[in-house]
Amino acid sequence: MSKKERVILITVIVEAALAGLWWYLASYGMANPDHVTADFQQVVGQTMGTAMGALLGVGVMLFFVAARNDRKTIENKMRR
Repeated sequence: MSKKERVILITVIVEAALAGLWWYLASYGMANPDHVTADFQQVVGQTMGTAMGALLGVGVMLFFVAARNDRKTIENKMRR
């Protein structure tokens, strides 16, 4: 498995885990309105959206780094 494929796989798994956490927190807020503040849904949405967006941005950068490393590895194997 290439480094690019690993980066994509890990990014998808972590993003799915964050989406599941977001879903759980949103469901908890709707099921227990007396235990959360009035702006709970907004805060959860902003926080989780920011976390997922930041992670996706880091994942894109890591993808390009992994692609470069894969190209270098292929070039080094061709030289041998």
